Amino acid sequence: MRKTFQAIALVIGALTIAACSSKEDDAKKSTVPQEKIEVKVQKVTSEEIPQTETYTANVESDVKNNISPNTPYRIERIYVDVGDRVSKGQTVVQLDASNLRQMQLQIENLRTEFNRTDGLYKVGGASKAEWDNAKMNLEVQETLYKQLAQNTRLVSPISGVVTARNYDNGDMYSGTPILTVEQLNPVKMIVNVSERFFKFIYTNMNVDIQLDAYEGEHFSGRISRIYPTVDANTHTFPVEVIVNNSSQKVRPGMFARATINMGSENRVLIPDVALVKQVGAGDRYVYIHNNGKVTYQKVELGKHFDDKYEVISGVEPGSEVVIAGMSRLANGREVTVVK
Repeated sequence: MRKTFQAIALVIGALTIAACSSKEDDAKKSTVPQEKIEVKVQKVTSEEIPQTETYTANVESDVKNNISPNTPYRIERIYVDVGDRVSKGQTVVQLDASNLRQMQLQIENLRTEFNRTDGLYKVGGASKAEWDNAKMNLEVQETLYKQLAQNTRLVSPISGVVTARNYDNGDMYSGTPILTVEQLNPVKMIVNVSERFFKFIYTNMNVDIQLDAYEGEHFSGRISRIYPTVDANTHTFPVEVIVNNSSQKVRPGMFARATINMGSENRVLIPDVALVKQVGAGDRYVYIHNNGKVTYQKVELGKHFDDKYEVISGVEPGSEVVIAGMSRLANGREVTVVK
């Protein structure tokens, strides 16, 4: 039994010595200064950067009219087809006029009756009330005839090109527009501009237009309307761009790129190798060196020029950004700058 107690005492003593030794080692480690990481830095400067932005959009007609009757009719004849040019006021559709022909016969009978009553009234053979009644019946029917005639003869309200025809002669109108006429000069497009450019945008501002259909060719546009509100989700606001299209080369549905020049801004440029992407997010950071330590700084980027990025916010001119040695860095870490 005595030997057992002695063995236990020896084990406890050994463990105590090991624990003390471990504490001494930790104390020694804590007093050893943290190794400084070697980095390369570059001082950044600012310069005037052109603020041009290019937006994509589909071309639309400036004015688009759907031509339809106000009540269901059978279509007697459509005078135009897709691609035809029409003038304002031109008759493009004639609807069934059988009711119109019946009304013409009624009007002829009422006119005969009025002429007879008018003759009698002049010689005293009819009263003033009879004359008034015959005249009123004729005028009401003539008014109804004019209204029906307008409803059965459809005209184009604008000058333009027929871009859709949805019926054939003899079809019954069922709700879909019979024709669509679009004005092709001018044409327009709607682009969504970032809210940070709101103060730079104004009406009649020039816009350069390029189309995939005409590679290398430029068209002139201008801002015709600025929408007054900003979308809270996308932080953009719509801008309407009008394009003169006297040649009618530009057609609705074409894919376009609209470039707006908003002058220039004094911006810092940083090397693209200085950027660090945060894992799991799209944010970009840089390490800024100051007095032997680095600071982890989030940046908002603009355009990419060759091997540099425009910085909208996050880095001041004259700052030293780390361009090599970032892989082992952390915020507040001491570093040694090497050439």
